[in-house]
Amino acid sequence: MNDSTSVAVKANRTQLPLSQQFIPQLSSLNSFNNVFYLIPGLGADERVFQRLQPLLHGATCLLPWLTPEPEETLPHYASRMAAAIPVGAEGLLVGVSFGGVVALEISRLRPGLRTVLISSIPDADCLPPLLRLVRATRVYRLVPPQLLKLFPRAGQWYFGVRNGAEYRLFRQILRDMEPVYTRWAIHRLLHWDSTHVGRSIQILGTRDRVFPPGPTPVEYLIPGGGHFMVLSHAEEISRILNNLVEEPQ
Repeated sequence: MNDSTSVAVKANRTQLPLSQQFIPQLSSLNSFNNVFYLIPGLGADERVFQRLQPLLHGATCLLPWLTPEPEETLPHYASRMAAAIPVGAEGLLVGVSFGGVVALEISRLRPGLRTVLISSIPDADCLPPLLRLVRATRVYRLVPPQLLKLFPRAGQWYFGVRNGAEYRLFRQILRDMEPVYTRWAIHRLLHWDSTHVGRSIQILGTRDRVFPPGPTPVEYLIPGGGHFMVLSHAEEISRILNNLVEEPQ
């Protein structure tokens, strides 16, 4: 039986309405045995969890992106996001893509949570060659983030987005991307200091072109999964998360 309850935490940023979300007092999260704290990927929002969330056996708390402050560091940004999570909270902290990087930073401040990475990397050493090249050449400083909006089919291939509803959602996410936040997030990802970062559980797709599987062991490999597999392979991912949340700490 799925008794999942959806929770959205208010954040100080202008964003799309969190449709069909319930906003309780934060302390009420403690009344749930299983809580999934969800962080979407770079530039995305709650829409990427539309297939996964109904399959989770527990309360789900969305942590929406905040507007970064000028020159804000990643640890400071993570501390602001962590304020939405009760101190001493238990459950799973689930981050997708760049959301996984932020989740690992939050885990330094909320050690009672187990961190699960979907289509993400456990430390900066796992940054793939293409992104290392982007960092070395600093080409990301020259290319405006909104350029991807002009070439959605290229983005579809790179992110492994399937045709139909997934592609339509992908186009909507591209349309709604905030350039200031996106540029900040790309810079923080490429220059992430993951020293002494905590342990995590990684769920990665075998066809992920953004963070392709490498020599580092991965706890869960999803056959055929691309970078957008939080949508395309929601059932497989939900089974993993439901099993993990039932395990003793």
